[in-house]
Parts: sequence; C-alpha cells; structure tokens
Amino acid sequence: MKTKSIYFTGEARTTMDNAITKIYGTFYMAFEVDASNGKIIRTDCNGTMKLTKDFINRIFEGKIFDDDEEKIIEEISERYYASSTRAIVVAYRDALQKYKKVKKDILEKNSK
Repeated sequence: MKTKSIYFTGEARTTMDNAITKIYGTFYMAFEVDASNGKIIRTDCNGTMKLTKDFINRIFEGKIFDDDEEKIIEEISERYYASSTRAIVVAYRDALQKYKKVKKDILEKNSK
C-alpha cells in the first residue's frame, strides 16, 4: 500500500543582508510528512544553493515531525552555521503549529 502523505509549509524572515531576503523576501520551508505516523519524508526550502537545500533536508528527513522537535532544533544548532539558522527553526515551528492543528483529524481518518 502506498503511503499517504501530507504537506505543510512554514515561513520566517531572514536578515536584510541574506541572499534569501534579497531574492524572495521571506524564507519558506515545505515538509512532506507521512500521514500515518508523522515521519518526515522530504523537505525543501527556498534557499539559494542546492547544497543548503540538501543539507537541510538531511537534518529533517526520517524524523518525526512533532515528537522530534527538540532533537531537530538541537541538530540545527549543532550542525548548521549560516545566517539563516534562526529562520530554519522559526519556519519549522510555524509549520509544526499547522501540523498540530490538523494532526488529530488526520490520524483519526487514517485509522478508519
């Protein structure tokens, strides 16, 4: 059976001198999450370099969207040393709030 996934986005501001701000105005992250268990399947963001996008994806991929919140934020702080560090955390938490609002309904639908 194919896994049903759900999609969430989060947004945050970056510093005025950040290339993301100059190009896009706001930092966005997208998350594809397994609807049955909250496991992060894939992420993407509007970062300016492919390596950045790939690196961020590896931090999130395979973790549980809400249960691993502390672990994810700790890993960002320990591994990601660029000007958009805070924006990644804020965008993740923004998406996490959206996820928490619909999680109960999603889990109930999938258990039927």
